[in-house]
Amino acid sequence: MSTGSGNEQRDVRISKLERLRSAGVNPFPERFERTHTLAQARSLPAGTAGVRIAGRLMTIRVMGRMSFATLQDQSGRCQISVQCDAVGEELYRELWKKLVDIGDFIGVEGSTMLTKTGEPTLAATSFTFLGKALRPLPEKWHGVQDTETCYRQRYLDLLMNRETMDRFLFRSKVISATRAYLEQHAFVEVDTPVLQTKASGAAAKPFNSHHNALDMEVFLRIAPETYLKRLIAGGFDRVYEFARCFRNEGMDPSHLQDFTMLEWYSAWWNYADNMRFTQALLQHVLQSTLGSLQMELRGRPVDFSGEWPRVSFRSLLLKDCGIDIATVGDADALRAAIRAKGLPLAEAEIKDLGFGNLVDQLYKKVSRPQLDGPVFLVDHPIDLSPLARRNDRDGTITDRFQLVVRGWEIVNAYSELTDPLDQRARFEQQASLKASGDAEAMEMDEDYLECMEHGMPPISGFGMGIDRLVCLLTNQENLRDVVLFPLMKPQ
Repeated sequence: MSTGSGNEQRDVRISKLERLRSAGVNPFPERFERTHTLAQARSLPAGTAGVRIAGRLMTIRVMGRMSFATLQDQSGRCQISVQCDAVGEELYRELWKKLVDIGDFIGVEGSTMLTKTGEPTLAATSFTFLGKALRPLPEKWHGVQDTETCYRQRYLDLLMNRETMDRFLFRSKVISATRAYLEQHAFVEVDTPVLQTKASGAAAKPFNSHHNALDMEVFLRIAPETYLKRLIAGGFDRVYEFARCFRNEGMDPSHLQDFTMLEWYSAWWNYADNMRFTQALLQHVLQSTLGSLQMELRGRPVDFSGEWPRVSFRSLLLKDCGIDIATVGDADALRAAIRAKGLPLAEAEIKDLGFGNLVDQLYKKVSRPQLDGPVFLVDHPIDLSPLARRNDRDGTITDRFQLVVRGWEIVNAYSELTDPLDQRARFEQQASLKASGDAEAMEMDEDYLECMEHGMPPISGFGMGIDRLVCLLTNQENLRDVVLFPLMKPQ
């Protein structure tokens, strides 16, 4: 193993690369046919011959005419033994001992065995060089501990910290289990535009760009909602999309500017139907990926079994803040009540907000952190939900629910607004708020309104942050820990 600084080691490894080529060895061959992953090879009975495995070399112990080494692939690790007598004197002394380094990729063929300590091992009869690493891996005993390095060089984090690999494999299992359940229930996966002419589908500040070929301003989507509902208007019964969304807002451990959202829409459902389906889906996903509905999340037990409780938005804020949002009136009156009660909202956070976004800030700062869940939050004010259907019994609230677990909003869903005149009036109100300085208010979307005027069936829609769900279930504190390559400011 080379010693010295990283640059010195790189120079040494480049020299070895040249020596490999001079010896007629291709240091970057095109393929290697393996018979087993490393985890599969470890489980084979001793004496199984003709096993071909491949992986990255993580450890080497040279003991004269015999060496033990460890290979690693996605499935895990497996020990190999390389003996001079088995692979040949020249190959062992000139290639294995002199030109192979930790971090290189090796293919091995041989027979399985158990060492005296009972370690499953592949005894090599031959090995093949599969890729030269020009830079050394981090020190093996400490792995990659620096958080910023984990984010910037995720490949090193994955290599050196097995729990990171397992976390991202778990994320993939969650998505696969969710997709399978949706398709078993007649949902169709679709794609909708990322570049849009209107920042529509949610109350959020967008990223904007310029489309050179069409010479017009475009926005990165903040949500796929209005396009998915166009598909329901076009005749689809149930659609869903795992959509990359972009919101040009603040960054904190539970918010990223680009994130993955699962959205679905079902014709003929209302929000109560959707709530029941949401609970059934998540209970299925948790059971199939974790094997249990009882778990500890952020130091507290959380039970996802049984029926999840429901609490109204009004009663929650009345209990936590002492403010009745049904009687407080308008935004100015609500601001005055917040100031009078000394609630923890900075003046800069509330001075330009309309009533709906003001209520939302109050909930997020005071009530949401206290919710352990799983709990369905229902009966949101109409001003807070510009795309949700107005409740038939109480026109001041919407048929909407959110799922909150350990203070994090995981799901947002509602009975969709299908009355185009009501929708137009709400868009006009949002546009007025935007003109008054509320940067998160929505703008008028005439194209979507035209779609609505062609007729829509009853619809219920659902949105869930995949990153948040996985972050919660893996007990991480920061969404960046469940996003493979989070955006980082260049060094």
